[in-house]
Amino acid sequence: MSLLSKIHGISSSSNARLRKIESFKLNPVCSIHYASHSNSPFIEWHSVERYQRDNWIYKSELQQPPSHPLPADPSFLRDYDIAQQLPELKKLLRVLKEKRGKSYDAGKRGPGNVFLVGTGPGDPELLTLRALRVIQGADLVLYDRLVSNDVLNLVGPDVRFLYVGKTAGYHSRTQEEIHELLLSFAEIGATVVRLKGGDPLVFGRGGEEMDFLQQQGIEVKVIPGITAASGIAAELGIPLTHRGVSNSVRFLTGHSRKGGTDPLFVAENAADPDSTLVVYMGLSTLPSLASKLMHHGLPPGTPAAAVERGTTPQQRSVFAELSNLADAITSHQLVSPTLIIIGKVVALSPLWPRSTESGAPILVEAEL
Repeated sequence: MSLLSKIHGISSSSNARLRKIESFKLNPVCSIHYASHSNSPFIEWHSVERYQRDNWIYKSELQQPPSHPLPADPSFLRDYDIAQQLPELKKLLRVLKEKRGKSYDAGKRGPGNVFLVGTGPGDPELLTLRALRVIQGADLVLYDRLVSNDVLNLVGPDVRFLYVGKTAGYHSRTQEEIHELLLSFAEIGATVVRLKGGDPLVFGRGGEEMDFLQQQGIEVKVIPGITAASGIAAELGIPLTHRGVSNSVRFLTGHSRKGGTDPLFVAENAADPDSTLVVYMGLSTLPSLASKLMHHGLPPGTPAAAVERGTTPQQRSVFAELSNLADAITSHQLVSPTLIIIGKVVALSPLWPRSTESGAPILVEAEL
């Protein structure tokens, strides 16, 4: 059963919580949004940019004056947000279904398409022409946190966006709910775009979504994006492979599936001085990973870089030897998303000599 036939059950998983929500009688946008404009190039769930972009689903609520703030409990906020979105989601589903029904007599009715679209690491000029065309033609776009505001600003005002991003401590939708949203709209013949930062099939859970939908008989098309490893390495002038320096490149996730401190026990096999390692989502587990890489033979002096918000105007990069990288990241307070590149190829960057003259790590900020 698809989501919009059972979404009330999802958004009212706790009757007591919903009764408490109803008792507040608050404007959802102004009460949930208690931060000002975000200085992040990406989509923060509580930012005014997110609610302005998604305002179709909140109708005129965005213009109402703020009321008392909601409780800070993330699960309460999530349920409240979904409850406020539900009427317009149902309305859109009904309108698209009726529109599609008019094509039934012409023999055109059938399941819609789902496009998994990668938007690259953040720079809007790295978005492909095909991706932009598909986004502009969508009935509904479900987008993640790591899709940059600059990319979304390229799209016309008539596209309906719905934020489904995840961040530490707040998942606006569970992965299962995202699956069901995609299925609900595809089943009635709509064109749905699932928008992801980077490439949808590189640590983007695109494979899971594709598998789920294909099992339901929904056609899925993938439009690749420039993955963060390629886009950010190019920005820094780091060749991921180089004859005589690195004969292979390996993409790792620093995010343990079960929330542990050891990122999937990969260090033993990844400690190859002739390879380049690129670590996605590795801020919290880097100290453990770096220690294990050195324990298994990777030299402590291996060049490394950590890049925050790569390819955006807010990009900051730290260059350091592997043994010092975790401390340098902490010292300069890098935040997510940060990509980590480890290997001798990092020293080929034109920025690397600047970092080694004093023998200490260096912070390099983007030149605007």
